[in-house]
This record gives sequence, structure tokens and C-alpha cells, in this order.
Amino acid sequence: MKSKTLRIAEKYLKKIVEVIVDRPLGSTHPTFNKIIYPVNYGYIKDIVAPDGENLDAYLLKVNYPVKKYKGMVVAIIHRLTDDDDKLVVIPVGETITEEEIEKAVDFQEKWSRSKHIIIK
Repeated sequence: MKSKTLRIAEKYLKKIVEVIVDRPLGSTHPTFNKIIYPVNYGYIKDIVAPDGENLDAYLLKVNYPVKKYKGMVVAIIHRLTDDDDKLVVIPVGETITEEEIEKAVDFQEKWSRSKHIIIK
């Protein structure tokens, strides 16, 4: 049975979305100040996840801090330990491998068992 977040997230695969970045590249985690974001991280406005917060998103292949960015959803970080899946968004026209995604999000995802779903 699919998690609630996965069912929501799957609707956005291969869609263009706008990521509101509340943790830009180079910023520190609001609670765990030893975690520095090597990527832009934020959420998709008006898409509420089961935790009551907006659906989270990693913005990859944008190597400078941004406040918001429109890009293509190419993958989902499906967490097996909680119902808090994340979208993976990249610039339109770019490509990315599963290995590149794993490396980019490991700083945060290493704490939970995850399964990546990639659209090729």
C-alpha cells in the first residue's frame, strides 16, 4: 500500500512546479545547526502533505542560492521510515542520474531509509 505522501507526490512527476526555497544552498538547518545545505531545499506552495506542511522538495543542479525556482519534478525521495516523501526538482532540459540524486541529498537522507523513484 502506498503512503499518503507518495500518492500526492506521484501526481507531480514530469510536471513543472515552483519551489519556494526556505533553506537555500549554504544555509544551516533551523534546528540542527551542524547541517549545512549543499543544495537548495524548500517546498511546493499549496500542496499540503499528510504532516500538515507543504510538500518538500530538493532543488538540484542549481548551484547558487535562490528564493524560488521553476523546474521539472524528475524523482521522488520515498522514505520508508516516515510519511515525509520529497520531490526532486531540476531545471527544465537538464538530466540527472539516481547516483547524482543520492549523493546530493545524502547530507539529510542518510538518517532515514529511503527509496528513490526515478523517471527516465
